[in-house]
Amino acid sequence: MFGSPWRLAVPIIVLALAGCVQQPTPTPTPGATPLPPVELIRTPGGSATASANVVPAESASLGVSTSGRVVEVAVAVGDLVPAGALLIRLDDTAAQSAVAQARAAYFRAQAQLAEVEAGAQTAELDAAQAQLDAAQARLSQLADSARPSEVAAGEAELAAAQAAYQDLFDGPDEDARINALAALSNARAAVQSAQSAYNDVKWRADLGALPQSRQLQEATNNLEAAQARYDALFADPSASAIAAARARIEQARASLDRLQAPATAAQLDEAQAQVRAAQAQLDALTTGARAESVAVVAGSVAEARAALNRAESDLANLELRAPFTGTVTAVDINEGEYASPGAAVVTLADLERLQVETTDLSERDVALVTIGQPASVLIEPLAVEVPGRVVRIAPQANTIGGDVVYAVLIDLDERPAALRWGMSAEVEILPQ
Repeated sequence: MFGSPWRLAVPIIVLALAGCVQQPTPTPTPGATPLPPVELIRTPGGSATASANVVPAESASLGVSTSGRVVEVAVAVGDLVPAGALLIRLDDTAAQSAVAQARAAYFRAQAQLAEVEAGAQTAELDAAQAQLDAAQARLSQLADSARPSEVAAGEAELAAAQAAYQDLFDGPDEDARINALAALSNARAAVQSAQSAYNDVKWRADLGALPQSRQLQEATNNLEAAQARYDALFADPSASAIAAARARIEQARASLDRLQAPATAAQLDEAQAQVRAAQAQLDALTTGARAESVAVVAGSVAEARAALNRAESDLANLELRAPFTGTVTAVDINEGEYASPGAAVVTLADLERLQVETTDLSERDVALVTIGQPASVLIEPLAVEVPGRVVRIAPQANTIGGDVVYAVLIDLDERPAALRWGMSAEVEILPQ
């Protein structure tokens, strides 16, 4: 009724087998494993290449520091000149006069300082003592009744004061005049002798190989000093000396008037004041110059020395001289033209020492270069390859066409005979 037992068993077995079959486990998809970053290490001392130019070891575009008319161009293009050689000279007429005036003023200031430091001379002390004696005598004359001898003394003092006043305008005595003239003549002769000696070898100075003669310079200085002393000897008396001489005359005249008339109380007081003033003057001369007076005159000497230094510096600035030994490669001014400060008039270069300087070494390649690293330099116009060595790396970059480049300077181990400033080159900096 229920059918065959196998028909019931088959579905049961199928269900049992289905329950025993397991589903397969899904395999995970492998992901990409990240790799560590690779550092680009650029070790100094590696190789690098660059274009370059031949340059002198030292060069300069030179100009004058002051304006003026050019009176001498002492060099031409191609001349080899030593350090200190004259290149350009401007008109120095006014500057020479300024130096002479400043030097004379300095000598006068030195003489004044020496006089103040030395103190009063014997003649000055004698004059001060005489004034004191005269003032005391006048006081005595006023205090006592005048005697004929006192009146005669007053007349003598007036005559002496008038004679002293006249001496101020009579000039020096014959001995002083002769001595000053002899000193001036000797100084002129010394200058002429030194000039003659210098002229014998002046051709060497024209070549820039002989400095100005020291003997001639010293003789010229001595002549200027002798001229200053000679001029001072015959100079007009100072206003203070004239005033003092006139005051003495007035005092002598007043004293004589008092001797010839009875003295009043006011006249006696005045005579006493004159005695005190004369005594103070004598005391000041005996004591010597005060420190303040010496300091004032010393300050005048320092000012005169500074003025002379400025004048000499202005004169020196009218000459353009070579700062180093080299070859003149350009002269951009002629005689008679006007030179302006800062404008280049002469170009000087040391063409005996030529180097090579790169023009397009990139900022990446400069990191490979070190001082002392060997290099091979191809001088393109000569088709010659020369070994060299890096001697300098620019600390600051240049920008060329938007590229950042650094200049590297290379010393050549040898110099080809036809090598010239400005030639093109290719540089290979070799690994160490």
